[in-house]
Amino acid sequence: MTHAREGEVRARIAKGLVYTESEAAFQAPQRRTDQIFEYNHTPPGEAEKRRSLLVAIFGSVGERTVLLPPFHAGFGSNVHIGDDFFGNVNLTFVDDVDIRIGNGVMIAPSVTLSTTGHPVHPSRRADFGRFSEPITIEDKVWIGSNVVVLPGVRIGYGAVVGAGSVVSRSIPAMTVAVGTPCRVVRSITDEDLTTRAAGDQRQER
Repeated sequence: MTHAREGEVRARIAKGLVYTESEAAFQAPQRRTDQIFEYNHTPPGEAEKRRSLLVAIFGSVGERTVLLPPFHAGFGSNVHIGDDFFGNVNLTFVDDVDIRIGNGVMIAPSVTLSTTGHPVHPSRRADFGRFSEPITIEDKVWIGSNVVVLPGVRIGYGAVVGAGSVVSRSIPAMTVAVGTPCRVVRSITDEDLTTRAAGDQRQER
């Protein structure tokens, strides 16, 4: 593929337009498949090796990162993670374009962050036709188990996404959102400083 053609494909990807597997083949060197496999098979006691692998895999990674294996990523190099991140088992990054995660984010087991979808009409899915839009997760977000975050979504500062939700639209800061499709159910307020969970009215002792 010529540089001009590569540039045209990159521009289409950046605009969220449909592109194919063949058109995106030039991106293959950005995949960190071998390093991800190695990370997932590194013993828990080898903390320094795990850290060095995360630095090699991700586009950027902050300090005090905890990511429990196994995790999965299409590229890895398009993922950017801030400080004090906790990711539980079976976290999947479909990172054909950027996934940016802020500081102090917590993600529960079996969450999928997918920047990529496919056209509805089957003829447009020839050669794995797809479109991609970045995902942004701001600081202090908590995402519950089995959540799916879809292309183009931004989850605002301090938001909580309830377990099992499918997030197809952006979530405002300091809100609790749940459901399929995910919807805001309430704001997070100072009253939550004395409660345990989203629907819990009991005082903590």
